[in-house]
Amino acid sequence: MTAVIEVSCINCDMCVPECPNEAISMGPLHYQVDPARCTECIGFYEKPTCIEVCPIDCIELIDPS
Repeated sequence: MTAVIEVSCINCDMCVPECPNEAISMGPLHYQVDPARCTECIGFYEKPTCIEVCPIDCIELIDPS
C-alpha cells in the first residue's frame, strides 16, 4: 500500500513536514507521494500521518500493483 494524493489537493503544506520518509513533494499541479519511499508511517506512527493531518481528506491508501 502507498498513500496517493488526489487532484483535489489544495497544496496547503500540512502533509509535507509530517512525512517521516520525505516521500511527499510538489508535483506539476499538486503534492504527490513517491511510492518507493512511502511506508504508511510504519515504525513511526500508528496511522499514516499525512492522512491524519490533511484538512480536506484528499489522501488515501491504495495498492500500487
